[in-house]
Amino acid sequence: MPGPRRAGAVVFARDLESLSRFYQEVFGLRLVTADATRHVIESDDIQLVMHAIPAHIAATFTIATPPERRDEAAIKLFFTVPSLTAAEATAKALGGDVFGAEWQGPGFRARDGYDPEGNVFQLRESVS
Repeated sequence: MPGPRRAGAVVFARDLESLSRFYQEVFGLRLVTADATRHVIESDDIQLVMHAIPAHIAATFTIATPPERRDEAAIKLFFTVPSLTAAEATAKALGGDVFGAEWQGPGFRARDGYDPEGNVFQLRESVS
């Protein structure tokens, strides 16, 4: 296992296994290590620590199906993927979704999405 990345993020999860799988499959991250309360997943670009919400706190709320988007969060992660279309299909198959219009940025096209717990992210596909 390589050493820790210099930057990354911690994502708190009600359903650790499901959320970790979502991020691995949609964004192409690989599992580095896992235990009952934490999964470390990464790519060459980012390391995410998926941390289980303690059971006594997780028992105080539910996640709707489909999940309610957490649009007003202070931070939104973005990930570059090989294909927006493929990432959208995978996200939907794993309980998340992609929403809103596609837009163009410098060197990429993008759409927003949310994971199975409602956390909002941005997908980017490089364009030349």
